[in-house]
Amino acid sequence: MDSMQSQSPRPRLSLGPILYHWPREQVLDFYAEMLETPVDVVYLGETVCSKRRLLRPEDYWELAERIVAAGKQAVISTLALIESDGELKTLKRICTDERFLVEANDLGALEFLEGRPFVAGHSINLYNQRTLSFLVARGLKRWVLPVELGRETAADLLAARADGVECELFAFGRLPLAYSARCFTAYNRDLPKDDCRFCCADYPDGLLVATQDGEPFLALNGIQTQSAGTHNLLPSLQEVARMGVDLLRISPQSQHTAGIIDVFAACLAGDMDLATGMSKLRDWTPSGLCDGYWTGQAGIANSPVERRL
Repeated sequence: MDSMQSQSPRPRLSLGPILYHWPREQVLDFYAEMLETPVDVVYLGETVCSKRRLLRPEDYWELAERIVAAGKQAVISTLALIESDGELKTLKRICTDERFLVEANDLGALEFLEGRPFVAGHSINLYNQRTLSFLVARGLKRWVLPVELGRETAADLLAARADGVECELFAFGRLPLAYSARCFTAYNRDLPKDDCRFCCADYPDGLLVATQDGEPFLALNGIQTQSAGTHNLLPSLQEVARMGVDLLRISPQSQHTAGIIDVFAACLAGDMDLATGMSKLRDWTPSGLCDGYWTGQAGIANSPVERRL
C-alpha cells in the first residue's frame, strides 16, 4: 500500500445513491450515520422508480445542505429511465435547481442543465472517447464508468480526458445491470406495476434470483436488475490509483455500509492490509463477491487476485 501512496494520488471515496426502497426514517438515519464516515462525495436521490415517493426533492435538498455543512460534496442524482410526463417535470425541477451538482442518469437531463457542470452516471452509455468529448462540451465534470466496462476501456478514456474532468468507478455494491418498463419484483408477486403495493420494500437489498441449480444469479430491485454477487474493487486499489481514477463509489446496502467505507478508507491509507479488508467485506455481503467485468471476464467471475486474498 505504501507504493500506492508514494506514486499516485489516493482516490477519494464517494457514496452512491440508495438504490432500494427503504422506509423514510431508515433513509434519514442512514444519512445521519454517513455524515460521520470518511466519504468525500454523497449522491442523493431516487434513480430507480418514481413511485418511491417517501422522500421528495425538498427532502434531498435539505439532506444535501447537511452534507455540505459536514464538509462533503453533495450531488443530486436523477432517474435512469424516464417514462412519463410527471417524471420529466421532476427531472426538470431537479436540473434547474442550481444549488448542487447533478448526476444525470438519463441523457434527457442535459436539455435542462443548459451547459452547467454535471456528472454522468453509470447508466449513461459513455463507452468511447468521442462520447466523452461530446459530453465534456456539454458541461461534463465527472463520469462514472458504466459497470460492464473494464480496466482497458477505463485506461483509454482516462488517457483521453480533458483537464479537470474526473473519473469515478463503481467500486463496491450489487451491479445495476439493466432497467425495464416492467417491474419484475411486482411480477414475482403476480401484481401489476400500477398496483405494485411497493413490494420492493420487502427486499432492502433486492430480491435474490437463483439458477435451477440453486446458484445465486441476479437480484431484482423493482424495474432494475442487479448482480447477485457484490462487485468489489478492493483488491485493485493500487491499480486504479496508478491509472489516475479520482473517486471510488460505494453503493449503499441495508447493513454495514459504514464499516465497508471504513475498510476502503483504511486500505487506501495503508492502515489495513488487503487480506484483512477482504475478510471483513466477505462477512458483510449477502451473496459473495465478484469483479469479473473489471478484469475482462464475465461479470459474475472472481479474479485470481481476489480469490487469493
